[in-house]
Amino acid sequence: MTGVALAGAPLAVVLVAMVTLRQPAARAGAAGLAVALVLSFAAFDLGGSAPGGAPSVLTGTMAEALHASATILWIILPALSIHEFQTRTGAVARLRDRMAGITADRRLQVLLVAWFFGLFIEGAAGFGTPVALGAPLLVGLGYGPVRAVAMALVGHAAGVSFGAVGTPALAQAEVTGLDPVALAGATAALHVPLAAVLLVALLRLADDAPLSRADLGRAGLALGCFALPFLGLATLAGPELATLGGALAGAAAFVALIRRAAPAAAPSPGARTGAAPGLAADLAPYLVIVLLVLASRLIAPLKAALVAPSLDWTLPGGFAGSFQPFYHPGTLLLLGLVAGAAATGRAGELPAAVAAALRRLAPVALALLAMLALARLMVHAGMIATLAEAAARTGAAWPLLAPMLGVLGTFITGSATASNILFSGLQLTTAESLGLPPVAMAAAQGYGAAVGNLVAPHNIIAGCAAVGSAGREGEALRRTAGACLLSSALAGAAILAVTAMV
Repeated sequence: MTGVALAGAPLAVVLVAMVTLRQPAARAGAAGLAVALVLSFAAFDLGGSAPGGAPSVLTGTMAEALHASATILWIILPALSIHEFQTRTGAVARLRDRMAGITADRRLQVLLVAWFFGLFIEGAAGFGTPVALGAPLLVGLGYGPVRAVAMALVGHAAGVSFGAVGTPALAQAEVTGLDPVALAGATAALHVPLAAVLLVALLRLADDAPLSRADLGRAGLALGCFALPFLGLATLAGPELATLGGALAGAAAFVALIRRAAPAAAPSPGARTGAAPGLAADLAPYLVIVLLVLASRLIAPLKAALVAPSLDWTLPGGFAGSFQPFYHPGTLLLLGLVAGAAATGRAGELPAAVAAALRRLAPVALALLAMLALARLMVHAGMIATLAEAAARTGAAWPLLAPMLGVLGTFITGSATASNILFSGLQLTTAESLGLPPVAMAAAQGYGAAVGNLVAPHNIIAGCAAVGSAGREGEALRRTAGACLLSSALAGAAILAVTAMV
Protein backbone atom coordinates (compact mmCIF):
# COMPACT_ATOMS: atom_id res chain seq x y z
CA MET A 1 0.00 0.00 0.00
CA THR A 2 2.92 2.33 0.71
CA GLY A 3 4.19 1.88 -2.84
CA VAL A 4 0.78 2.67 -4.27
CA ALA A 5 0.49 5.79 -2.11
CA LEU A 6 3.91 6.99 -3.24
CA ALA A 7 3.10 6.24 -6.88
CA GLY A 8 -0.08 8.28 -6.59
CA ALA A 9 1.51 11.14 -4.67
CA PRO A 10 2.37 13.30 -7.74
CA LEU A 11 -1.25 13.10 -8.91
CA ALA A 12 -2.45 13.92 -5.41
CA VAL A 13 -0.24 17.00 -5.43
CA VAL A 14 -1.79 18.10 -8.74
CA LEU A 15 -5.29 17.53 -7.33
CA VAL A 16 -4.66 19.52 -4.14
CA ALA A 17 -2.88 22.32 -5.99
CA MET A 18 -5.66 22.81 -8.53
CA VAL A 19 -8.79 22.06 -6.52
CA THR A 20 -7.92 23.17 -2.99
CA LEU A 21 -5.26 25.81 -3.60
CA ARG A 22 -6.75 26.90 -6.97
CA GLN A 23 -3.39 27.02 -8.70
CA PRO A 24 -3.20 27.14 -12.52
CA ALA A 25 -2.54 23.90 -14.38
CA ALA A 26 1.04 24.85 -15.29
CA ARG A 27 1.99 25.50 -11.67
CA ALA A 28 0.17 22.43 -10.38
CA GLY A 29 1.76 20.23 -13.07
CA ALA A 30 5.19 21.62 -12.20
CA ALA A 31 4.63 20.82 -8.51
CA GLY A 32 3.54 17.29 -9.37
CA LEU A 33 6.56 16.90 -11.65
CA ALA A 34 8.92 18.02 -8.87
CA VAL A 35 7.43 15.46 -6.48
CA ALA A 36 7.66 12.76 -9.16
CA LEU A 37 11.33 13.57 -9.76
CA VAL A 38 12.16 13.21 -6.07
CA LEU A 39 10.22 9.97 -5.75
CA SER A 40 11.76 8.59 -8.95
CA PHE A 41 15.12 8.51 -7.22
CA ALA A 42 14.09 8.08 -3.58
CA ALA A 43 11.41 5.37 -3.89
CA PHE A 44 11.59 4.06 -7.46
CA ASP A 45 14.53 2.82 -9.50
CA LEU A 46 14.51 5.33 -12.34
CA GLY A 47 16.83 4.12 -15.09
CA GLY A 48 18.42 1.49 -12.86
CA SER A 49 18.53 -1.13 -15.60
CA ALA A 50 18.53 1.17 -18.63
CA PRO A 51 21.62 1.89 -20.75
CA GLY A 52 23.04 5.19 -19.60
CA GLY A 53 21.13 5.10 -16.33
CA ALA A 54 18.91 7.86 -15.00
CA PRO A 55 20.41 10.71 -17.07
CA SER A 56 19.60 8.87 -20.30
CA VAL A 57 16.04 8.13 -19.16
CA LEU A 58 15.47 11.71 -18.05
CA THR A 59 16.74 13.01 -21.40
CA GLY A 60 14.52 10.62 -23.31
CA THR A 61 11.53 11.44 -21.12
CA MET A 62 11.93 15.16 -21.70
CA ALA A 63 12.37 14.59 -25.44
CA GLU A 64 9.12 12.60 -25.50
CA ALA A 65 7.31 15.33 -23.60
CA LEU A 66 8.66 18.10 -25.84
CA HIS A 67 7.80 16.17 -29.00
CA ALA A 68 4.26 15.37 -27.87
CA SER A 69 3.75 18.96 -26.69
CA ALA A 70 4.89 20.36 -30.04
CA THR A 71 2.64 18.07 -32.07
CA ILE A 72 -0.38 18.88 -29.90
CA LEU A 73 0.36 22.61 -29.87
CA TRP A 74 0.46 22.56 -33.66
CA ILE A 75 -3.21 21.60 -33.47
CA ILE A 76 -4.10 24.06 -30.72
CA LEU A 77 -2.48 27.12 -32.34
CA PRO A 78 -4.42 26.96 -35.64
CA ALA A 79 -7.63 26.05 -33.75
CA LEU A 80 -7.26 29.11 -31.52
CA SER A 81 -6.32 31.23 -34.54
CA ILE A 82 -9.50 30.18 -36.35
CA HIS A 83 -11.60 31.10 -33.34
CA GLU A 84 -9.87 34.48 -32.96
CA PHE A 85 -10.28 35.17 -36.68
CA GLN A 86 -13.97 34.25 -36.65
CA THR A 87 -14.55 36.36 -33.54
CA ARG A 88 -12.80 39.40 -35.03
CA THR A 89 -14.73 39.20 -38.29
CA GLY A 90 -18.02 38.89 -36.40
CA ALA A 91 -18.71 35.42 -37.84
CA VAL A 92 -19.15 33.80 -34.41
CA ALA A 93 -21.72 36.38 -33.31
CA ARG A 94 -23.63 36.14 -36.58
CA LEU A 95 -23.72 32.34 -36.50
CA ARG A 96 -24.88 32.43 -32.89
CA ASP A 97 -27.63 34.97 -33.64
CA ARG A 98 -28.85 33.00 -36.64
CA MET A 99 -29.42 29.98 -34.43
CA ALA A 100 -31.15 31.95 -31.68
CA GLY A 101 -33.53 33.62 -34.16
CA ILE A 102 -34.94 30.49 -35.75
CA THR A 103 -37.67 29.71 -33.19
CA ALA A 104 -39.53 31.30 -30.26
CA ASP A 105 -39.86 27.98 -28.39
CA ARG A 106 -37.50 28.17 -25.39
CA ARG A 107 -36.56 24.51 -25.30
CA LEU A 108 -35.91 24.50 -29.03
CA GLN A 109 -33.74 27.60 -28.59
CA VAL A 110 -31.76 25.75 -25.93
CA LEU A 111 -31.26 22.79 -28.28
CA LEU A 112 -30.03 25.13 -31.01
CA VAL A 113 -27.74 27.22 -28.82
CA ALA A 114 -26.53 24.96 -25.99
CA TRP A 115 -26.53 21.72 -28.03
CA PHE A 116 -25.80 22.44 -31.70
CA PHE A 117 -23.98 25.77 -31.37
CA GLY A 118 -22.12 24.51 -28.29
CA LEU A 119 -21.05 21.34 -30.10
CA PHE A 120 -20.05 23.34 -33.17
CA ILE A 121 -17.83 25.68 -31.16
CA GLU A 122 -16.44 22.72 -29.21
CA GLY A 123 -15.53 20.95 -32.44
CA ALA A 124 -13.97 24.09 -33.93
CA ALA A 125 -12.17 25.62 -30.94
CA GLY A 126 -12.70 23.71 -27.67
CA PHE A 127 -10.75 24.84 -24.60
CA GLY A 128 -13.76 26.30 -22.77
CA THR A 129 -15.05 28.45 -25.64
CA PRO A 130 -18.53 26.79 -25.86
CA VAL A 131 -19.28 27.80 -22.28
CA ALA A 132 -17.76 31.26 -22.63
CA LEU A 133 -19.79 31.93 -25.80
CA GLY A 134 -22.96 29.97 -25.12
CA ALA A 135 -23.72 31.00 -21.54
CA PRO A 136 -23.98 34.75 -22.28
CA LEU A 137 -26.31 34.05 -25.22
CA LEU A 138 -28.54 31.90 -23.01
CA VAL A 139 -28.65 34.74 -20.50
CA GLY A 140 -29.67 37.01 -23.38
CA LEU A 141 -32.53 34.61 -24.11
CA GLY A 142 -33.84 35.16 -20.59
CA TYR A 143 -32.21 32.44 -18.48
CA GLY A 144 -30.60 33.05 -15.10
CA PRO A 145 -26.80 33.17 -15.23
CA VAL A 146 -26.11 30.03 -13.17
CA ARG A 147 -28.66 28.02 -15.11
CA ALA A 148 -27.18 29.33 -18.37
CA VAL A 149 -23.69 28.18 -17.34
CA ALA A 150 -25.01 24.74 -16.39
CA MET A 151 -26.84 24.39 -19.73
CA ALA A 152 -23.76 25.44 -21.70
CA LEU A 153 -21.69 22.87 -19.81
CA VAL A 154 -24.17 20.04 -20.37
CA GLY A 155 -24.81 20.97 -24.00
CA HIS A 156 -21.26 20.67 -25.29
CA ALA A 157 -20.04 17.63 -23.33
CA ALA A 158 -21.08 15.00 -25.90
CA GLY A 159 -18.53 16.38 -28.36
CA VAL A 160 -15.55 17.05 -26.08
CA SER A 161 -13.68 13.84 -27.01
CA PHE A 162 -13.21 15.32 -30.49
CA GLY A 163 -13.17 18.99 -29.53
CA ALA A 164 -10.77 21.51 -31.09
CA VAL A 165 -10.71 19.41 -34.27
CA GLY A 166 -9.97 16.18 -32.40
CA THR A 167 -7.29 17.39 -29.98
CA PRO A 168 -8.17 15.17 -26.93
CA ALA A 169 -8.38 11.98 -29.00
CA LEU A 170 -5.32 12.86 -31.07
CA ALA A 171 -3.34 13.50 -27.89
CA GLN A 172 -4.55 10.16 -26.55
CA ALA A 173 -3.48 8.39 -29.74
CA GLU A 174 -0.11 10.15 -29.54
CA VAL A 175 0.68 8.94 -26.02
CA THR A 176 -0.74 5.40 -26.43
CA GLY A 177 0.24 4.54 -29.98
CA LEU A 178 -3.31 3.34 -30.74
CA ASP A 179 -4.84 3.80 -34.20
CA PRO A 180 -6.70 7.13 -34.00
CA VAL A 181 -9.50 5.96 -36.30
CA ALA A 182 -10.17 2.83 -34.25
CA LEU A 183 -10.00 4.86 -31.05
CA ALA A 184 -12.37 7.51 -32.43
CA GLY A 185 -14.90 4.90 -33.52
CA ALA A 186 -14.94 3.19 -30.13
CA THR A 187 -15.22 6.48 -28.24
CA ALA A 188 -18.02 7.75 -30.48
CA ALA A 189 -19.90 4.48 -29.99
CA LEU A 190 -19.97 5.26 -26.26
CA HIS A 191 -21.01 8.88 -26.75
CA VAL A 192 -23.94 8.28 -29.08
CA PRO A 193 -26.34 6.33 -26.83
CA LEU A 194 -25.27 8.09 -23.63
CA ALA A 195 -25.78 11.53 -25.15
CA ALA A 196 -29.47 10.93 -24.49
CA VAL A 197 -28.74 11.42 -20.78
CA LEU A 198 -27.16 14.79 -21.50
CA LEU A 199 -30.01 15.89 -23.74
CA VAL A 200 -32.65 15.04 -21.14
CA ALA A 201 -30.61 16.84 -18.47
CA LEU A 202 -30.31 19.85 -20.78
CA LEU A 203 -34.06 20.07 -21.40
CA ARG A 204 -34.81 19.68 -17.69
CA LEU A 205 -32.52 22.64 -17.03
CA ALA A 206 -34.22 24.64 -19.78
CA ASP A 207 -37.60 24.80 -18.06
CA ASP A 208 -39.03 23.97 -14.64
CA ALA A 209 -42.08 22.37 -16.26
CA PRO A 210 -42.04 18.56 -16.56
CA LEU A 211 -40.80 17.14 -19.82
CA SER A 212 -43.59 16.32 -22.23
CA ARG A 213 -43.67 13.60 -24.86
CA ALA A 214 -43.05 16.32 -27.45
CA ASP A 215 -39.94 17.45 -25.55
CA LEU A 216 -38.57 13.91 -25.51
CA GLY A 217 -39.32 13.63 -29.22
CA ARG A 218 -37.34 16.81 -29.88
CA ALA A 219 -34.47 15.47 -27.80
CA GLY A 220 -34.50 12.28 -29.83
CA LEU A 221 -34.55 14.29 -33.06
CA ALA A 222 -31.62 16.45 -31.91
CA LEU A 223 -29.70 13.33 -30.90
CA GLY A 224 -30.29 11.61 -34.22
CA CYS A 225 -29.39 14.67 -36.29
CA PHE A 226 -26.05 15.02 -34.51
CA ALA A 227 -25.25 11.37 -33.79
CA LEU A 228 -25.48 9.94 -37.31
CA PRO A 229 -22.85 12.21 -38.94
CA PHE A 230 -20.84 12.25 -35.69
CA LEU A 231 -20.55 8.46 -35.58
CA GLY A 232 -19.99 8.15 -39.32
CA LEU A 233 -17.18 10.72 -39.39
CA ALA A 234 -15.48 9.26 -36.30
CA THR A 235 -15.61 5.73 -37.69
CA LEU A 236 -14.53 6.54 -41.25
CA ALA A 237 -12.26 9.58 -40.95
CA GLY A 238 -11.07 9.63 -37.33
CA PRO A 239 -11.23 12.24 -34.56
CA GLU A 240 -10.71 15.52 -36.39
CA LEU A 241 -14.15 16.16 -37.90
CA ALA A 242 -16.54 14.11 -35.78
CA THR A 243 -17.83 16.88 -33.51
CA LEU A 244 -17.39 19.78 -35.94
CA GLY A 245 -18.97 17.96 -38.87
CA GLY A 246 -21.63 16.31 -36.74
CA ALA A 247 -22.73 19.67 -35.36
CA LEU A 248 -22.76 21.38 -38.77
CA ALA A 249 -24.69 18.62 -40.54
CA GLY A 250 -26.90 17.99 -37.51
CA ALA A 251 -27.85 21.63 -37.08
CA ALA A 252 -28.74 21.96 -40.76
CA ALA A 253 -30.94 18.88 -40.61
CA PHE A 254 -32.56 19.87 -37.32
CA VAL A 255 -33.36 23.41 -38.50
CA ALA A 256 -34.83 22.10 -41.72
CA LEU A 257 -37.09 19.74 -39.78
CA ILE A 258 -38.36 22.25 -37.21
CA ARG A 259 -38.52 25.43 -39.27
CA ARG A 260 -42.01 24.91 -40.65
CA ALA A 261 -43.51 23.79 -37.36
CA ALA A 262 -41.99 26.39 -34.99
CA PRO A 263 -42.77 30.14 -35.02
CA ALA A 264 -39.92 32.48 -35.77
CA ALA A 265 -38.34 34.29 -32.86
CA ALA A 266 -37.72 37.98 -32.40
CA PRO A 267 -34.04 38.88 -32.54
CA SER A 268 -32.32 38.10 -29.24
CA PRO A 269 -31.04 40.98 -27.11
CA GLY A 270 -27.72 42.11 -28.49
CA ALA A 271 -28.26 40.37 -31.82
CA ARG A 272 -26.82 42.15 -34.83
CA THR A 273 -29.33 43.51 -37.29
CA GLY A 274 -29.12 44.91 -40.79
CA ALA A 275 -27.28 43.46 -43.74
CA ALA A 276 -24.84 40.71 -42.81
CA PRO A 277 -22.31 38.73 -44.81
CA GLY A 278 -23.61 35.47 -46.22
CA LEU A 279 -23.66 32.29 -44.22
CA ALA A 280 -21.23 30.62 -46.62
CA ALA A 281 -18.64 33.35 -45.97
CA ASP A 282 -18.94 32.93 -42.20
CA LEU A 283 -18.61 29.15 -42.51
CA ALA A 284 -15.83 29.26 -45.13
CA PRO A 285 -12.86 28.27 -42.90
CA TYR A 286 -14.80 25.36 -41.41
CA LEU A 287 -16.04 24.16 -44.80
CA VAL A 288 -12.53 24.20 -46.25
CA ILE A 289 -11.23 22.28 -43.23
CA VAL A 290 -13.96 19.68 -43.63
CA LEU A 291 -13.02 19.18 -47.29
CA LEU A 292 -9.28 18.99 -46.55
CA VAL A 293 -9.64 16.51 -43.72
CA LEU A 294 -12.05 14.28 -45.63
CA ALA A 295 -9.84 14.30 -48.74
CA SER A 296 -6.64 13.58 -46.83
CA ARG A 297 -8.21 10.73 -44.83
CA LEU A 298 -10.43 9.07 -47.45
CA ILE A 299 -8.59 9.43 -50.79
CA ALA A 300 -5.95 6.70 -50.60
CA PRO A 301 -3.35 8.08 -53.10
CA LEU A 302 -3.52 11.54 -51.55
CA LYS A 303 -3.22 10.07 -48.06
CA ALA A 304 -0.16 8.06 -49.08
CA ALA A 305 1.52 11.15 -50.57
CA LEU A 306 0.85 13.24 -47.46
CA VAL A 307 1.95 10.55 -45.02
CA ALA A 308 5.26 9.80 -46.78
CA PRO A 309 7.29 12.88 -45.69
CA SER A 310 8.16 12.30 -42.03
CA LEU A 311 10.50 13.92 -39.52
CA ASP A 312 11.82 11.21 -37.19
CA TRP A 313 14.15 11.13 -34.20
CA THR A 314 15.58 8.45 -31.93
CA LEU A 315 17.59 8.46 -28.71
CA PRO A 316 19.42 5.67 -26.87
CA GLY A 317 17.13 3.62 -24.68
CA GLY A 318 14.38 3.17 -27.23
CA PHE A 319 13.06 6.75 -27.16
CA ALA A 320 11.71 7.85 -30.53
CA GLY A 321 9.18 10.07 -32.23
CA SER A 322 7.94 11.07 -35.67
CA PHE A 323 6.06 13.99 -37.21
CA GLN A 324 4.28 13.96 -40.57
CA PRO A 325 4.00 17.68 -41.37
CA PHE A 326 1.68 17.46 -44.40
CA TYR A 327 -0.72 14.93 -42.86
CA HIS A 328 -0.87 16.52 -39.42
CA PRO A 329 -4.28 18.03 -38.49
CA GLY A 330 -2.64 21.32 -37.50
CA THR A 331 -1.37 21.85 -41.03
CA LEU A 332 -4.83 21.22 -42.46
CA LEU A 333 -6.34 23.66 -39.96
CA LEU A 334 -3.87 26.35 -40.97
CA LEU A 335 -4.55 25.77 -44.66
CA GLY A 336 -8.29 25.93 -44.04
CA LEU A 337 -7.96 29.21 -42.16
CA VAL A 338 -5.78 30.86 -44.81
CA ALA A 339 -7.87 29.59 -47.72
CA GLY A 340 -11.16 30.56 -46.06
CA ALA A 341 -9.86 34.04 -45.21
CA ALA A 342 -8.49 34.62 -48.71
CA ALA A 343 -11.64 33.38 -50.44
CA THR A 344 -13.85 35.76 -48.45
CA GLY A 345 -11.59 38.81 -48.61
CA ARG A 346 -10.90 38.77 -44.86
CA ALA A 347 -7.20 37.93 -44.93
CA GLY A 348 -6.35 41.28 -43.34
CA GLU A 349 -7.60 39.95 -40.01
CA LEU A 350 -5.20 37.00 -40.02
CA PRO A 351 -2.11 38.63 -38.43
CA ALA A 352 -4.06 39.99 -35.45
CA ALA A 353 -5.90 36.68 -35.01
CA VAL A 354 -2.70 34.64 -35.00
CA ALA A 355 -1.04 37.10 -32.62
CA ALA A 356 -3.98 36.83 -30.20
CA ALA A 357 -3.85 33.03 -30.44
CA LEU A 358 -0.14 33.04 -29.67
CA ARG A 359 -0.76 35.12 -26.55
CA ARG A 360 -3.33 32.56 -25.38
CA LEU A 361 -1.00 29.69 -26.27
CA ALA A 362 1.77 30.44 -23.74
CA PRO A 363 -0.03 29.27 -20.56
CA VAL A 364 -1.51 26.33 -22.49
CA ALA A 365 1.96 25.28 -23.66
CA LEU A 366 3.42 25.44 -20.16
CA ALA A 367 0.58 23.42 -18.68
CA LEU A 368 0.74 20.88 -21.50
CA LEU A 369 4.49 20.39 -21.16
CA ALA A 370 4.27 20.04 -17.39
CA MET A 371 1.49 17.45 -17.61
CA LEU A 372 3.19 15.51 -20.40
CA ALA A 373 6.53 15.47 -18.61
CA LEU A 374 4.79 14.28 -15.44
CA ALA A 375 2.92 11.54 -17.30
CA ARG A 376 6.00 10.25 -19.15
CA LEU A 377 8.19 10.37 -16.02
CA MET A 378 5.59 8.39 -14.08
CA VAL A 379 5.61 5.79 -16.87
CA HIS A 380 9.39 5.40 -16.99
CA ALA A 381 9.82 5.46 -13.22
CA GLY A 382 7.32 2.62 -12.81
CA MET A 383 4.69 4.68 -10.98
CA ILE A 384 2.00 4.05 -13.59
CA ALA A 385 2.77 0.33 -13.47
CA THR A 386 2.42 0.36 -9.69
CA LEU A 387 -0.94 2.13 -9.88
CA ALA A 388 -2.02 -0.23 -12.65
CA GLU A 389 -1.22 -3.24 -10.50
CA ALA A 390 -3.40 -1.80 -7.75
CA ALA A 391 -6.19 -1.09 -10.23
CA ALA A 392 -5.87 -4.59 -11.62
CA ARG A 393 -6.66 -5.97 -8.17
CA THR A 394 -10.21 -4.78 -8.71
CA GLY A 395 -10.33 -7.53 -11.33
CA ALA A 396 -13.45 -7.75 -13.42
CA ALA A 397 -14.85 -4.58 -11.81
CA TRP A 398 -12.23 -2.27 -13.32
CA PRO A 399 -14.13 -1.53 -16.59
CA LEU A 400 -17.01 -0.27 -14.44
CA LEU A 401 -14.68 2.25 -12.77
CA ALA A 402 -12.51 3.20 -15.74
CA PRO A 403 -14.59 6.19 -17.00
CA MET A 404 -14.44 7.76 -13.54
CA LEU A 405 -10.66 7.95 -13.86
CA GLY A 406 -11.15 10.10 -16.96
CA VAL A 407 -13.61 12.28 -15.03
CA LEU A 408 -11.07 12.65 -12.21
CA GLY A 409 -8.38 13.69 -14.66
CA THR A 410 -10.52 16.43 -16.18
CA PHE A 411 -11.70 17.55 -12.75
CA ILE A 412 -8.06 17.89 -11.68
CA THR A 413 -6.71 19.56 -14.80
CA GLY A 414 -9.74 21.26 -16.35
CA SER A 415 -8.89 19.63 -19.69
CA ALA A 416 -9.96 16.41 -21.38
CA THR A 417 -6.68 16.51 -23.31
CA ALA A 418 -4.64 16.69 -20.12
CA SER A 419 -6.76 13.94 -18.54
CA ASN A 420 -6.04 11.66 -21.48
CA ILE A 421 -2.35 12.45 -21.31
CA LEU A 422 -2.22 11.74 -17.58
CA PHE A 423 -4.25 8.55 -17.40
CA SER A 424 -4.29 6.80 -20.80
CA GLY A 425 -1.06 5.00 -19.97
CA LEU A 426 -2.56 3.76 -16.71
CA GLN A 427 -5.69 2.59 -18.51
CA LEU A 428 -3.71 0.60 -21.08
CA THR A 429 -1.33 -0.91 -18.54
CA THR A 430 -4.28 -2.01 -16.44
CA ALA A 431 -6.01 -3.39 -19.54
CA GLU A 432 -2.91 -5.43 -20.35
CA SER A 433 -2.75 -6.81 -16.80
CA LEU A 434 -6.39 -7.87 -16.89
CA GLY A 435 -6.45 -9.04 -20.51
CA LEU A 436 -8.93 -6.35 -21.53
CA PRO A 437 -9.16 -4.83 -25.05
CA PRO A 438 -6.94 -1.72 -25.09
CA VAL A 439 -9.08 0.30 -27.52
CA ALA A 440 -12.20 -0.20 -25.40
CA MET A 441 -10.41 0.88 -22.22
CA ALA A 442 -8.89 3.90 -23.95
CA ALA A 443 -12.39 4.79 -25.15
CA ALA A 444 -13.63 4.55 -21.55
CA GLN A 445 -10.89 7.00 -20.55
CA GLY A 446 -11.73 9.36 -23.41
CA TYR A 447 -15.43 9.29 -22.63
CA GLY A 448 -14.88 9.95 -18.93
CA ALA A 449 -12.50 12.79 -19.73
CA ALA A 450 -15.16 14.37 -21.95
CA VAL A 451 -18.05 14.30 -19.48
CA GLY A 452 -15.64 15.42 -16.77
CA ASN A 453 -16.01 18.86 -18.34
CA LEU A 454 -19.39 19.04 -16.60
CA VAL A 455 -17.67 19.31 -13.22
CA ALA A 456 -14.27 20.78 -14.13
CA PRO A 457 -13.74 23.79 -11.83
CA HIS A 458 -11.89 25.75 -14.51
CA ASN A 459 -14.81 25.53 -16.95
CA ILE A 460 -17.34 26.46 -14.29
CA ILE A 461 -15.25 29.38 -13.04
CA ALA A 462 -14.77 30.68 -16.60
CA GLY A 463 -18.47 30.30 -17.39
CA CYS A 464 -19.62 32.09 -14.25
CA ALA A 465 -17.14 34.88 -14.92
CA ALA A 466 -18.51 35.28 -18.47
CA VAL A 467 -22.04 35.92 -17.14
CA GLY A 468 -21.04 38.03 -14.13
CA SER A 469 -21.73 35.39 -11.49
CA ALA A 470 -18.33 34.88 -9.92
CA GLY A 471 -18.70 33.25 -6.52
CA ARG A 472 -21.69 31.12 -7.54
CA GLU A 473 -19.65 28.28 -9.05
CA GLY A 474 -20.91 25.82 -6.44
CA GLU A 475 -24.49 26.33 -7.62
CA ALA A 476 -23.52 25.52 -11.20
CA LEU A 477 -21.58 22.44 -10.10
CA ARG A 478 -24.59 21.11 -8.20
CA ARG A 479 -26.69 21.42 -11.37
CA THR A 480 -24.24 19.44 -13.52
CA ALA A 481 -22.79 16.84 -11.13
CA GLY A 482 -25.73 14.45 -11.41
CA ALA A 483 -25.56 14.23 -15.21
CA CYS A 484 -21.79 13.68 -15.02
CA LEU A 485 -22.04 10.87 -12.48
CA LEU A 486 -24.95 9.15 -14.22
CA SER A 487 -23.24 9.32 -17.62
CA SER A 488 -20.00 7.93 -16.20
CA ALA A 489 -21.78 5.10 -14.40
CA LEU A 490 -23.68 4.10 -17.54
CA ALA A 491 -20.48 4.25 -19.59
CA GLY A 492 -18.79 1.98 -17.06
CA ALA A 493 -21.67 -0.48 -17.28
CA ALA A 494 -21.45 -0.43 -21.09
CA ILE A 495 -17.69 -1.05 -21.05
CA LEU A 496 -18.15 -3.84 -18.50
CA ALA A 497 -20.72 -5.49 -20.79
CA VAL A 498 -18.47 -5.16 -23.86
CA THR A 499 -15.37 -6.54 -22.14
CA ALA A 500 -17.36 -9.43 -20.66
CA MET A 501 -18.18 -10.56 -24.20
CA VAL A 502 -14.57 -10.47 -25.41
